[in-house]
Amino acid sequence: MQKYKCLLCGWIYDPAVGDPDNGVEPGTAFEDIPDDWVCPECGAGKEDFESI
Repeated sequence: MQKYKCLLCGWIYDPAVGDPDNGVEPGTAFEDIPDDWVCPECGAGKEDFESI
């Protein structure tokens, strides 16, 4: 699965890890994250991420 990087702070979303502290289970593709999810480091929205 594709990783995504926050354009504002550089945090990497890795689908293998997910973001369990914010309700995104490991194995969740970026496209399947709820639209209201935000970067856990800086609060940026999904629109501020790019695939890497």
